[in-house]
Amino acid sequence: MTTEIRLAFAHPSERAKATAEKGPLDRISLRDHIVEVEIGAFQAERGTTQRVCFNVVVEVRPLTGPIDDDVDRILSYDRVTEAIAHELAAERLNLLETLAVRIAERILLEPQAIRAFVRVEKLDRGPGALGVEIVRGRDQVASQEQLPEDRPHPRLVYLSNAAIESANLAGWIDQMLARKRPLVLCVGAHDLPRPQTGHRMTQRRIDLLAIEQNAWRLAARDLRCKVVATRTELDWAMKNGQICVWAPSKIVLDAVDGPSAAPSDAVALAAWFAATFQAGEMMVIGAELPDGASVPLRAVPVEQAIL
Repeated sequence: MTTEIRLAFAHPSERAKATAEKGPLDRISLRDHIVEVEIGAFQAERGTTQRVCFNVVVEVRPLTGPIDDDVDRILSYDRVTEAIAHELAAERLNLLETLAVRIAERILLEPQAIRAFVRVEKLDRGPGALGVEIVRGRDQVASQEQLPEDRPHPRLVYLSNAAIESANLAGWIDQMLARKRPLVLCVGAHDLPRPQTGHRMTQRRIDLLAIEQNAWRLAARDLRCKVVATRTELDWAMKNGQICVWAPSKIVLDAVDGPSAAPSDAVALAAWFAATFQAGEMMVIGAELPDGASVPLRAVPVEQAIL
């Protein structure tokens, strides 16, 4: 067996040692850390968990001077397991590759970390372990200021169907844009009849798609509005002054701690979204306010032209 093939299947610690640059580096490692998680791109992998195994090696610069047995001077193993737990809790992912990259990037934000080797494997999808291994260096990681946690706090507005059809729509958007804060618009389902399946999960998909159809209808009413479906799109749009209309399917279905509100309760679903994205407030035009929302809510009648 060649060295390259042997290293490909060895523990990441051996690969780290074989590919290290000149000069001393220390390494900390996490071996065979197994977590039950919902992940995967196939429909059969939704709504169920599977065992995922993590092996991680982090190269760090040797400490100068005495350690003094001080845990604050070293990169703790806890920071590695916390990086894994944080990324698993952030959202449901389809790809192991995405998960591995996010874990490596989070670890490399630690000041001591130089390179991270991350191997992630599914243990229950075949006769053997199916996985991916990546290596990332500090120079490949975004700065702390670019982390998703630092996304702007938007102003969120829910528009009823009557509000979408109102002659005041463009004026409302003009007024909201004058507030100089990121603007995200949410809508409910359209008024057209929807198929009724009698099955909770399939009905949920249909109802979410009805909301997305309505989002596109709003975008056609005012071309400044852009329909967005992912966290990445939302982050970029908010930072670049784009008016967003939320298409909820992906974020709702990928949420680790998803909404208790059904898509048919669209205002409550929007309130969940507002809380998830730490909106400063949520305005509801032409609909009743839901109970128990964790963000400040304000109702505005459709007939009111000034917000």
